[in-house]
Amino acid sequence: MFQLRVKTSKGTWVAEQICQEASCVLGKDDSCFVQLHGWRIGKEHIRFIRTDDGLFVSELIPKSGLRVNGNTIETYGPLQPDDLIELHSYQITAKNHTKLRTNSDPVSSSTETAVNSTDTSKEPDAPPPQQPQIEESVATESAHSILVREWRSKIHQELLKQMDLRRINVNTMTDEELRTFTDSMISGIVAEMEDFPAELNRQKVSDQVLNEAVGLGPLESLLAMDDVSEVMVNAADEIFYEKAGRITKSDVTFTDDRSVLAAIERIVTPLGRRIDESSPTVDARLKDGSRVNAVIPPIALKGPCITIRKFMKERLTAQHLVNFNTLSPAMVHFLEMAVKHKQNIIISGGTGSGKTTLLNVLSNFIPVHERVITVEDAAELKLTQNNLISLEARPSNQEGKGEVPIRDLVKNCLRMRPDRIVVGECRGGEALDMLQAMNTGHDGSLSTAHANSPRDCISRLEVMVMMAGVELPILAIREQISSAVNLIVQQTRFACGSRKIVSICEVAGVEGNRIQLGEIFKFQQNGYGDDGKVKGEFISTGIVPQFYEELAKRGLEVDMDIFSPGAKVKDLAP
Repeated sequence: MFQLRVKTSKGTWVAEQICQEASCVLGKDDSCFVQLHGWRIGKEHIRFIRTDDGLFVSELIPKSGLRVNGNTIETYGPLQPDDLIELHSYQITAKNHTKLRTNSDPVSSSTETAVNSTDTSKEPDAPPPQQPQIEESVATESAHSILVREWRSKIHQELLKQMDLRRINVNTMTDEELRTFTDSMISGIVAEMEDFPAELNRQKVSDQVLNEAVGLGPLESLLAMDDVSEVMVNAADEIFYEKAGRITKSDVTFTDDRSVLAAIERIVTPLGRRIDESSPTVDARLKDGSRVNAVIPPIALKGPCITIRKFMKERLTAQHLVNFNTLSPAMVHFLEMAVKHKQNIIISGGTGSGKTTLLNVLSNFIPVHERVITVEDAAELKLTQNNLISLEARPSNQEGKGEVPIRDLVKNCLRMRPDRIVVGECRGGEALDMLQAMNTGHDGSLSTAHANSPRDCISRLEVMVMMAGVELPILAIREQISSAVNLIVQQTRFACGSRKIVSICEVAGVEGNRIQLGEIFKFQQNGYGDDGKVKGEFISTGIVPQFYEELAKRGLEVDMDIFSPGAKVKDLAP
């Protein structure tokens, strides 16, 4: 007996089978020991034979593409466990096993007792229990995916060939015209394929080729799902998506790396951005504002990668966040008061915690008559004010010139008579310019920063100010921060996928070379529910922020009850 392990060149699992016979055949035919798929695979393609000298592999059709350890062969053996057998897009390893003892073999009573009292699955040559059934289902699914990819590739190549022969100039077509024309060509190509596999759906494969040719390929179906928040392409045949806070592997794939690169090009080219070996990373956005990051070889080892942060088609409001239990109604009331009365706010949180979403919501509290200027690396914010200007950073061109960083945009917007400045995210030296703007009459400005807690956010701001290249003593930096920033809103994404505002802190000034923070609201966790989601309640700490006291002194109506010590904020919501 001998064991065969089969996977694709991309690492996708196909099969792991143990052959009890002296020989077995691999190929496309249903009678083969391991069934392979692909238009280059024959019905009976290669054979494994076990003899007294060892295990041998040989081709059954001439020029079959069989290779062992990188060398093209017709017959090879005896095979060693570390020999790599390649057959087009498949990789095979084989292990020759010694003959197992049968029930008729004589054994001593002591040995028989030991055997009977020991799990037979522990024997080195025995397969794990119930493994064949699991592997069979995995192999069937993987083989079907490989078959779909290979026929997609075949149709795509024929499409390019026919368009080249007809000298079609796609640059003169609109997106809709190009899609209609390409769809009709693909339908004709598929209809003429007499050997198209019966187990595949012609229309479904045609739609996938169409999406790859003029759209974003298999990502189109995922992006069309309203409840999908993130799409991640690790490789051409590895696509994951986040749905309801859970990450799941998709059953759709790209045909090959070239299809992934084509999708990236279709995203970045209209934006005037580029990606190549000299600049292998890029930040971009889709037409709906979804954030896109792409990475290609040589720094991406598995192939081109795409990460899409997808935003909801419906514009989120504070009520949506309350319904998601991200914060309480009274916290919304407090933040609305803070924005309307021009408090400078920094939204802090980790990656994917919902900082930009919250920034969008808070920005909508800005009065419509005020002049707002947004500064972003890739435009994502969707504000509704009438007097609005949006600025977007620009990377350098192929000659390394023309770069316009966020810091230059922040400096420039100070000359544009803004009432409010909204910076999508502070990552470096622009933090200093943002703090100076907050300290020079541009009250009510908003921004985000990566940090795990309000205290860490203060430390991050200090480091980012130092990145500006200006020699400032640490005490001067802290005084700048304490006088510029009024509130820090901390947002967290829990392991269960829930996103919550866990703390709202007031920056109370510098005391003893340390910036003092006063926590106004917090989320108090008290376990997990039956659905695995985090449980807890939003609580007021009893601290009344300084600007609320000033509003009360000016005779404005404010609700002080929400700051009652230990009160559950949700019960005191207006």
